[in-house]
Amino acid sequence: MKLGIVGLPNVGKSTLFNSLTKAGAESANYPFCTIDPNVGVVAVPDERLKQLGDMYHSKKVTPAVIEFVDIAGLVKGASKGEGLGNQFLANIREVDAIVHVVRCFEDANVVHVDGSVDPVRDIETINLELIFSDIEILERRIAKVSKQARMDKVLGKELELLEAVEAHLENGNLAKTFSVPEDEDAEEWFRSYNLLTAKPVIYAANVAEDDLANDGAGNPHVMAVRERAKEENSEVFVICAQIEQEIAELAEDEKAMFLEDLGLKESGLEKLIKASYSLLGLISYLTAGEDETRAWTIKKGTKAPQAAGKIHSDFERGFIRAEVVNYQDLLDCGSLSAAKEKGIVGLEGKDYVVRDGDVMLFRFNV
Repeated sequence: MKLGIVGLPNVGKSTLFNSLTKAGAESANYPFCTIDPNVGVVAVPDERLKQLGDMYHSKKVTPAVIEFVDIAGLVKGASKGEGLGNQFLANIREVDAIVHVVRCFEDANVVHVDGSVDPVRDIETINLELIFSDIEILERRIAKVSKQARMDKVLGKELELLEAVEAHLENGNLAKTFSVPEDEDAEEWFRSYNLLTAKPVIYAANVAEDDLANDGAGNPHVMAVRERAKEENSEVFVICAQIEQEIAELAEDEKAMFLEDLGLKESGLEKLIKASYSLLGLISYLTAGEDETRAWTIKKGTKAPQAAGKIHSDFERGFIRAEVVNYQDLLDCGSLSAAKEKGIVGLEGKDYVVRDGDVMLFRFNV
């Protein structure tokens, strides 16, 4: 999973990126991997892995990972070349979802690029840049398709879709609110445009420390962001980038105490991961053994052969069946053989829909 972090200057975006990547790497002993200066790979914290790894005495425990991309240069006029211009757009096109950091704290010492704190205005500023960029993509496709549309009925149909989406965007709407016709071709075309405003969004409401314990309930800026997110079917999580930076510097045992002192049950990274999985409809299944215990991220509703394909395409191609047991049931039994004796290990076929927390062993033949 790849998440792009966006936000106007001085909203706490880079502070959040730096603290999340550092905290994530330390919390699961996963080597923080810098691919580019603005890309970090973070382990997904998952207590189930440690418990299974201990039970199997696994030599290696491998968590699921999220790739964060810190998208720089996003300012008003970026789509026309302001700031770093269109450089950020290529980065956003590759992500699965956008984490939009909005400033919800007042601080006279931190200047806001637009002179005052107004997260809804900031959201609209960035959305407008993304809309402009999407219109540009559509215009290029329209220019290409319209030349041949008169001679080709299929292209004529696509041209109608392109023009309808363009009109929708020109009215200031996001692509995600466009009603795509219930038609396989239309759905495939729409996906292929890879429009920025069609991507799922998680709003990170960056607050002062005092607003953390009650999850921003008394902060009018946070309330405004939540209202806006509801209209878009987006997720919101409240975070204090400054506190996340402090948490990132602490040892693992100190983190829990620090969070407790603040009246918090989980870190910003954990909140963000939950919001991401929820928004993208993701779950994790587990594989366990002496060599390795590992988490695999899949979409809800994935069937066993496709889940097996996450490990290797041969597993999917030659899928025979899967041994499946819930991780908690397995831990309660103490071993796979004990779970089998109790009759709680299922032998599942190609139509089995994988559930979160399933521990799976695949049988295949190629």
